[in-house]
Amino acid sequence: MTQICHTNNIVTMTNTASKIILLGTGTPNADPDRHGSAVVIEVYGRPYLFDFGPGVVRRAAAAGLAVADLKLAFLTHLHTDHTAGYPDLIFTPWVLERDAPLQVYGPPGLAAMTDHILAAYQQDIEQRLSGLEPANDQGYQVIAQEIEPGYLYQDDRVTIEPFRVQHGSWPAYGYRITAPDRVIVLSGDTVPFAGLAEQYRGCDVLIHEVYSVAGLPKRPPAWQAYHTQVHTSSHQLAEIANQVRPKLLILYHQLFWGTAEADLVAEVRERYDGQVVSGKDLAVY
Repeated sequence: MTQICHTNNIVTMTNTASKIILLGTGTPNADPDRHGSAVVIEVYGRPYLFDFGPGVVRRAAAAGLAVADLKLAFLTHLHTDHTAGYPDLIFTPWVLERDAPLQVYGPPGLAAMTDHILAAYQQDIEQRLSGLEPANDQGYQVIAQEIEPGYLYQDDRVTIEPFRVQHGSWPAYGYRITAPDRVIVLSGDTVPFAGLAEQYRGCDVLIHEVYSVAGLPKRPPAWQAYHTQVHTSSHQLAEIANQVRPKLLILYHQLFWGTAEADLVAEVRERYDGQVVSGKDLAVY
């Protein structure tokens, strides 16, 4: 039987094959309570990481994950608030005895980003391999695979399907994760577009980015134009959720702009009567 426990604003779901662990729900805004975008889907104890924003490894440690087990990651897009933790993800688990290469899947540009990071830290790598530190020769290596929609990742626990979303002019993905007990969809950053709801259809949990319609007018006009072309408003998300009807809608990558968290949830609930929560860092579902 599934039980949901609420402790210190952290929601923990027990007795399930899968857990959703929100490591970071933040944006480029320097909110100390919301680290950069990073979500772990843990299935029978194995962590699958989606995005690696600032603070990802320490957030993983705070969530009780074994840092050396961070071996598999999926990237939605190359924005810094989703990737600035990449060097941390490559090197810190290696220093803490990860003994296998990190496998990362993501959009075009991932391979070049990976090569540049490894080149930037080449002296550190050489010192750890040839100096006094007992470092292994595998854990810093990265297998970076650039993927396209239609690619299917499968192992003995999950199936993971990327799908193209619209977030400005570069390739960006959302991900559909099929675990033994439920289907979880992660939107990544996207503006609503025709066909998006079809990618979400049949999911049990939808983890979706959102911005406040009440907060948007507080932004300068140029930023308002940007946000409305690359992100999803609370009212737009409600319309999508009405089409998809997930069992649980989790808001993340929330752009508040001075709006209270409860008010952002209320904006969604104005037009959607399903279960919706505003995700917080380290919340578990």
